Amino acid sequence: MSEPDTPEQTQTEPRRNFYGRSKGKTLRASQKDYLANDLDALRPRGVTRDENPGRARIDLAQFGSRPLWLEVGFGGGEHLVHMAVRNPQIHLIGCEPFVNGVAMLLGKIRAAGVKNLSIHPGDVRDLFDVLPDGVITKTFLNYPDPWPKARHHRRRFVTQGYLTELHRVMAPGTEFRIATDIPDYVRQAHEEVPVAGFRLEREAGEGGAWEDWISTRYEQKAFREGRFPHYLTFRRD
Repeated sequence: MSEPDTPEQTQTEPRRNFYGRSKGKTLRASQKDYLANDLDALRPRGVTRDENPGRARIDLAQFGSRPLWLEVGFGGGEHLVHMAVRNPQIHLIGCEPFVNGVAMLLGKIRAAGVKNLSIHPGDVRDLFDVLPDGVITKTFLNYPDPWPKARHHRRRFVTQGYLTELHRVMAPGTEFRIATDIPDYVRQAHEEVPVAGFRLEREAGEGGAWEDWISTRYEQKAFREGRFPHYLTFRRD
């Protein structure tokens, strides 16, 4: 396990840029209710600087003794809830800075009654900062923001700034899944993900999704607009 950061180190940490939307359309009354009454109980403790000013590693006991999975950018939350219902023996953490997506997920959690989920409504790098080495046993990256302009490709998740930390927090031999409808995102994943210490295990196009896959709203939008999915499975060395 890595040593926790000291307060002196924390004070000199550079500020991170965050790109992308954090808010969208006006929330419905029910969604405001979910955020006000459900979110706090589902946040992992020890991620924010207010809770953890010294940036020590978080206490994993809050997740129980179950294997820990991670979804980066869960969108409307349908895949996250589907996986939680299908796998009650594990605990999932979903990271999503877009408040409308968080509100949609909270409604789905209420409806499904799942108990094995935590939500970090912010940048996944905040979670990476406080997770011990080798604790994540599966990671999902489904239809991430494509950042289509070439000058913005460095903002994509499949860059070393994200991937090296993902590699650190994942256990050896565990699975990292990517679903995207953007061919250039596939290109960059092929180039960058192996550099960070993952090997490509499987690649498939339309009709080749994983056995436990659920099609999301973003995938359905891609189909309507004539784009087709790519499903990549990497294995952490």
